[in-house]
Amino acid sequence: MDFGQVLDAALSAGLGTQAIVFALAAIGLNVHFGYTGLLNFGQSGFMAVAAFGLAASVTTFDLPFVLGILIALAMPVLLAIVLGVPTLRLRADYLAIATIAASEVIRLVLGAVEFKDTFGGSNGLTNFAGAYQKLNPYNERLDLGIVSFTRNDLWSITVGWTLVALSCLVVWALMRSPWGRVLRSIREDEDAVRSLGKNVFSYKMQALMLGGVFGGIAGIFHILKQASAVPTDFNTTFTFYAYAALLIGGAARVLGPVIGSIIFWFLVAGLGSIFDQLTKGADPFMPEWLMTDTQASLVRFIVLGLGLMLLMIFRPQGIFGDRREIAIDGR
Repeated sequence: MDFGQVLDAALSAGLGTQAIVFALAAIGLNVHFGYTGLLNFGQSGFMAVAAFGLAASVTTFDLPFVLGILIALAMPVLLAIVLGVPTLRLRADYLAIATIAASEVIRLVLGAVEFKDTFGGSNGLTNFAGAYQKLNPYNERLDLGIVSFTRNDLWSITVGWTLVALSCLVVWALMRSPWGRVLRSIREDEDAVRSLGKNVFSYKMQALMLGGVFGGIAGIFHILKQASAVPTDFNTTFTFYAYAALLIGGAARVLGPVIGSIIFWFLVAGLGSIFDQLTKGADPFMPEWLMTDTQASLVRFIVLGLGLMLLMIFRPQGIFGDRREIAIDGR
């Protein structure tokens, strides 16, 4: 067993671009679920509309990159209005149904043949990240011995963790303001908040838009770091991985989504490397009748799922969370 290789894979994933994408998406879910009690099961939809808002603006409509960013950030706000107006006055589960359905509809529309000229069909869009890549100040890869990053990855990591830090700072400031305290109150008992003269629907809509924008930032970063926008990337798995990161770190904690995303991808990549080494080679440690190299990539998720089950049983609030923060008003 080459533990150096395991550590390299785990650190590369836990500190790399994939963890950043899910940290940003989970920060948005933290605003929705952790602080306001909104059940958004379609964060991948908010990511997709922002990602293709940028990609289509630059590639299809030949607009400037900066204008494409502004359009991309506006798209999650528009989606939040479309989904929030008919559902936020109803029970919490209606928003959950609407968001997960909308995310799948968006993904299918973006990949449809009928819109291939605009969104690129199933192959997606490229040639929109040139302005982002030209800003890269690094000239060579970074090798720290136990982990190394390419020049492009190093630039994306710098940008990504800066975005995560700024997002956490914004959430920290907002949730300690009177506005944020109203959101927490809505999560606990929205009838009590309404009795005090607050417009609960308006606050919920604002929270849905804010969390959607954070999801949009995650989608924009995702396509910029890989220089391609593919509809199949934005499936429901994206949303549930982000929820896993949020629940590991702890809901309603500013750094909970960030720490949770790091731990999640550290374990996914580390376990994947361990099982990969156990099942490959001339004389694999695991006999083929017990586990093949094809099955190894799936077993890591089984092990991680069992770990999540134990966490939810013995510490449902997550590592840094408070059990009182996960009680929501589902009426």
